[in-house]
Amino acid sequence: MNKYRSHNCGELNKNNVRENVILSGWINKKRDHGNLLFIDLRDHYGITQCVVDKNSKHFNDLESAPLESVVRINGEVIERSEDTVNKNLPTGEIEIKINSYDLLGDCKELPMPVFSDQTYSEEVRLKYRFLDLRRKKIHSNIILRSKVISYIRQKMIELGFLEYQTPILTSSSPEGARDFLVPSRLNKGKFYALPQAPQQFKQLIMISGFDKYFQIAPCFRDEDARADRSPGEFYQLDLEMSFVEQEDVFKVIEDLFKSLFDKFSDKKIKDNKFPKIKYEESMLKYGTDKPDLRNPLIINDVTNLFTREDVKFEIFKKFVKEGSIVRCIVTKQTFEQPRSFFDNIDKWSKEQGYSGLAYLTIEKNYKAKGAIGKFFSQDSIKELMKTTHANEGDSIFFSCGKVKQIEASLSLARQKIAGDLNLIDKDIFAFCWIVDYPMFEKDEITNKIKFSHNPFSMPQGDIRNLNYKEPLSIKAYQYDIVCNGIELSSGAIRNHIPELMYKLFEIAGYSKEHVENKFSGMINALKYGAPPHGGIAPGIDRIVMLLANEKNIREVTMFPMNQNAEDLLMMAPSEVDESQLKELNIYIKKK
Repeated sequence: MNKYRSHNCGELNKNNVRENVILSGWINKKRDHGNLLFIDLRDHYGITQCVVDKNSKHFNDLESAPLESVVRINGEVIERSEDTVNKNLPTGEIEIKINSYDLLGDCKELPMPVFSDQTYSEEVRLKYRFLDLRRKKIHSNIILRSKVISYIRQKMIELGFLEYQTPILTSSSPEGARDFLVPSRLNKGKFYALPQAPQQFKQLIMISGFDKYFQIAPCFRDEDARADRSPGEFYQLDLEMSFVEQEDVFKVIEDLFKSLFDKFSDKKIKDNKFPKIKYEESMLKYGTDKPDLRNPLIINDVTNLFTREDVKFEIFKKFVKEGSIVRCIVTKQTFEQPRSFFDNIDKWSKEQGYSGLAYLTIEKNYKAKGAIGKFFSQDSIKELMKTTHANEGDSIFFSCGKVKQIEASLSLARQKIAGDLNLIDKDIFAFCWIVDYPMFEKDEITNKIKFSHNPFSMPQGDIRNLNYKEPLSIKAYQYDIVCNGIELSSGAIRNHIPELMYKLFEIAGYSKEHVENKFSGMINALKYGAPPHGGIAPGIDRIVMLLANEKNIREVTMFPMNQNAEDLLMMAPSEVDESQLKELNIYIKKK
């Protein structure tokens, strides 16, 4: 028998009554009833209640033992009385009468309690992450993460994929986020880069004749933290397939996600077949390419309305003449909402840094009330209702400005209004595909043409007759999968034709020599018979975040960094010895 335990703390029940058992774990909680001391003993598997009476020679020691001390308990399983059964625990019908105990690991004063899910500062939680991870909620999240990854591996193999590992030390890429650089000792003055993603390698795997690749891949990006993004590193399900079209990739991901989310969540999936929304349509209707389809509110363009003579809202009309647009959000049957509801939305919008939201409510006989209702004729209200599909009793919020500004403003407002009106069904997962991304976009600062998405994507249409003179009109086989307003992944059908790649990079300002220098391995491989191929890479962290119903990715990551990309537990990044720098031929110039 193992000297530390005959059973774990989550498996004993009435069938074990009168057995002598050994349990080991952490003292989760104690309750002193005078003559009796109750101890909740916790391990990875659960909690078992143990009891010792005042006559025991171990009573005083156990009474003074700090919470989170690690102890070994030897005792007899006894059945609890009916009125003391804890139905919330699998072990709730029994307890252990302690015969002896050993202190295996003493615990100093805790900087934060473990048995409570009380919120603590990020600094305390990350500095003492090993304590934070003992807490029930986050412990369960990490177990969920492990199970999700195991299930994904199993499912991908069932779908005919094989797992391959790609290099961690590679070359720097000029695209995407900032690289983490690693100095080379053997090649003085040169640097490796940690991979932002295995993009080029997985394409090389397809060119090498392997048909279906996947990997639970670590990725490294030197970028700022966000609620749904870890600074430094993250993991993704990276996959690539040969001889496929866009729909083939969609089918794999939909099959995987439907089974994955059904297995690990009680929430329902809104659409069995994930809707496909064109990028331009998504930006118009939702103001974002990451729409939350649980939200029924739709954005409409009503710019033309403010060119009418019978609309007298002069400030909007002036901006429209100068090139601005007007878009709006209709809220159904909100005529009974108090004025404070509308004013608060307007105030909130200004607090976000935007110009606010004008509003009106439609009444009978094509009349309107509200902040700007008086500026509209009956005919203009009739036209407004036709354009927006609004009805009597509906209210409409308007925003005027440049396209990017309006998209950002109304995207946020759409979520804010839906939240205030309790319109979002939190018991569903609403997936969608965003498709038909533009190949290029214009940089707002430099006014130059740049790639809008993945530069290695295949353009749509007849590739022999693409209109290179109007690059902003070229669409690409690029796609994102989104769930509940969170982007889970970007993907694309790849450009496997070298001459076409040179041409597309030239439009974005890169010379042929630059492409050959920065992407030499892949561009060279494409010249030796490359199959049509495509893939995608859903983020593991974001998938688990959705399944665990968490809003911050830190809650599903075992050892995350803080907002400043610092590991407070291991004190990284840290300074290194002068001898190490000398060996790498590196000198740090101090300010």
